[in-house]
Amino acid sequence: MATSALTPAPAPDRPVFVLGCPRSGTTLLQLMLHAHPRIALPPETRFVLPAYEDRLRFGDLRDKGNRAGLAAWITGRKETRFHELGLDAGRVAERIADGPPTLGSALGIALRSYAESHGKVRWGDKRPAYALHVEEILRLFPTAQFVHLVRDGRDCVASLLGMPWWHRGFHEAVATWAQVMDVTRRYARTLGPDTWHELRYEDLLTDPEPQLRALCAYLGEEYAPGMTEPHRLARTAVPARKTWHRRTHGTLDASRAGSWARRLTPDQIRLCEAVLGDRLVRNGYELSGAVRPDPAELLRYRRVVTLRRAAHAKRRMLDHVTRLREPGPVAARPHTLTTSESGA
Repeated sequence: MATSALTPAPAPDRPVFVLGCPRSGTTLLQLMLHAHPRIALPPETRFVLPAYEDRLRFGDLRDKGNRAGLAAWITGRKETRFHELGLDAGRVAERIADGPPTLGSALGIALRSYAESHGKVRWGDKRPAYALHVEEILRLFPTAQFVHLVRDGRDCVASLLGMPWWHRGFHEAVATWAQVMDVTRRYARTLGPDTWHELRYEDLLTDPEPQLRALCAYLGEEYAPGMTEPHRLARTAVPARKTWHRRTHGTLDASRAGSWARRLTPDQIRLCEAVLGDRLVRNGYELSGAVRPDPAELLRYRRVVTLRRAAHAKRRMLDHVTRLREPGPVAARPHTLTTSESGA
C-alpha cells in the first residue's frame, strides 16, 4: 500500500504529545512511535507538568543562575524520572543553563536530548495526564501535535481497578474516563486536524498498519513498517519496574479488547453504561443493554463528578492567576525544538 498522498512535509519542529485516559494503551502507542526511524518518545516522565505548575519558583529565566537551578531540578531529582532516560544529566543541565530563557525551551532541551541520543529528529512525550492539560502544553510548545488514543471506557475502568497504583475506587475510575472524553472532545473541535489526531486502541490492535499510516500522514512522516512490532523495543524503552506494562513485551494481542464483560461486575457494568453510554456509542462502542443501576450508585458517582469538576475549575483559576505573575514568556523558542539530522 502506498503512503497517503495527503502526507504533508516533515515537521521536525513540531513535538508530538500522546495522551488519553490512563490504561487506554498510550504506552503501546508510545512504543510504536518510538519504533519510527525519525521519532523518539521517552518512557513516561514527571517533569513537564510539575515544572509548569510550579514555574514561579524558578524565577526569571533570563538569569543563567535561575536556568541552572531549573536544570538541576529537572535532571537531579528522582521524582522527575529523568534518570530513566539514560542521558548524561550534567551535559543536559549544562545545555539548559546555556539555552534560551524560557521554561518551554528548557523542557524541550531535555526531551530533545533523548531523541538525539537515539539519532532521531522528532521528539515528544507521552503521559495520559496531558489529556487534561492540553492548554498548558500549548503554552509551552505552541507548535505541538497531539495524538489522542481512545479505548472503550469499560475496559479502561476494568484495567484501572487492577492497577497497584490506583487507589481511588470504581466511581473515580468511571469519572476519569468521562472527563477525559469530554475535555478532549472540545480540543478536537477547536484545534482541528492539523494539530489533533484520534485513533482507537481496538483498531490499533486488530489492524495496526492503516491506523499507523494515517498517524504518520498526520505527523508529516513516512510510514515505517517496524511500527507494528513495538515489542522489539519494550525491553529497553519500558522501565522494568512497570510490571503492569508486561503485555507490551509480546506481539499485538486483541484479546483484552472487550474484556470488561468478564472483569466488571453486573452492577459496575450497569453504572458504566448508564453514565458513559452516549460517549461510548459516539466512539463506536456497543452497549450490552444492561438495566439502570441502583439510584444510590448514581448518586455516589455524581458526587465524584462534582468534586472532579470543582478541582479542575480551581486548577484553571490558579493557573490564570499565576500567569499574571510570570516574569517572562514560557513558550519554547523555535530553534530549541529542532534536532540535527545526524542526532548530534
